[in-house]
This record gives sequence, C-alpha cells and structure tokens, in this order.
Amino acid sequence: MAVPLPTAETRWRCTLCGNLTRFDVTRRSKVVEYVHLDLAGEPKVEERDVLTESIESVRCRWCNAVDQVELVDRPGASA
Repeated sequence: MAVPLPTAETRWRCTLCGNLTRFDVTRRSKVVEYVHLDLAGEPKVEERDVLTESIESVRCRWCNAVDQVELVDRPGASA
C-alpha cells in the first residue's frame, strides 16, 4: 500500500491508535552523491541528487501497526 508523503497542509495519523508524531518509514531511493574523501579516507557527502524515491511502508511507533497510516489535515492548514 503506497502512502503519500505529508504536505504543508496534511500530516500522517495512525488509524488504529491516533499517533501523529512517531513513525518508522521504509523508503526506496535512487540517488547520485558527490562524495569527498579527506586525506585520512573519511567520506563526506557534499552533494546529493535524488533521482527517484518512494515510500514502501510506514509503521506506527506507538502500536506497531503497519500500513495503517492516513493523511489528515494539519490544524489551521485551511485558514
């Protein structure tokens, strides 16, 4: 079940327990990164370009429900 990302007007809510704040999100991404290695060999990502990204699942941290997340309006978003 694909779960859309929240927007400026919406947020996630668990349909089972009502959680609005804590979720584990599994994403699949394809990215191009510019990695700079210092002289000691420590990598640092200096640029990241996301080519594609999708959410595979969202799990509620409170009740452990998987894929029971819906989008609801944020308070004051319609004002």
